[in-house]
Amino acid sequence: MADSTAGKKKEGIWETIKTIFWALVIAGIFRTLFFQPFWIPSGSMKDTLLIGDFLFVNKMAYGYSQYSCPFSLCPISGRIMGSEPERGDVVVFRHPTRGVDFIKRVIGLPGDEIQMKGGRLWINGEETAMEPAEDFIEVKEQQGPQGLIPRCANDPVPEGGECVKQRFNETLPNGVSHSILNITDGWVADDTPAFTVPEGQYFFMGDNRDNSEDSRFPQEVGGLGFVPAEFLIGRADRIMFSSAGRSLLYFWTWRGDRFFKAVN
Repeated sequence: MADSTAGKKKEGIWETIKTIFWALVIAGIFRTLFFQPFWIPSGSMKDTLLIGDFLFVNKMAYGYSQYSCPFSLCPISGRIMGSEPERGDVVVFRHPTRGVDFIKRVIGLPGDEIQMKGGRLWINGEETAMEPAEDFIEVKEQQGPQGLIPRCANDPVPEGGECVKQRFNETLPNGVSHSILNITDGWVADDTPAFTVPEGQYFFMGDNRDNSEDSRFPQEVGGLGFVPAEFLIGRADRIMFSSAGRSLLYFWTWRGDRFFKAVN
């Protein structure tokens, strides 16, 4: 009887191990081929994306590269089944020099000339349309697990006070319209040289223009620079869940109005 009981326990443990193994395999395939979860860790894409937003990245949008697999283990050279991102897409990609995932908006396509003049975006010699919108207001407090404090156009603001940023609606040449934020005039990246995007690469910017480390900063000075197509991971289409707190357990900080919200 004892041997029979021990045998059943071993069989049960083995079945549990197999179940866990196949669950991990299926999850890995799903993550690699279809959708990858991504948390928003910083405020560089406000107010399109807020710290604590949780979304699934559409891996099918641009095809696959070695960076499509966990730990960049896909044995792929370049991209396969690839398609080109469109101007205005919000994209998750691997930082070309740091090996971490970033999320920004596609501003420049291969062959484009991109320049900032006085805080205004110019594409191929034409200034993009930008219309004033209602100010973006948030509480000045620690945000997310890192406890980041937002910068405000109306600083100094005490903790718990209203943190205000100017908001504009920017319309790109292909008609994609999205909101951008301005914290201060004359910021270091409000005026840049003209960048010509090389073939097979892209120019990215954050919507929180004065709080984004993006392609306006060349890799030579520790910035992002141009991003080759093989580093693209997928397109951000929809926010699934959002929490304003330091932990998911703080249910009173959940942002119900952002659940299943489309990313524009």
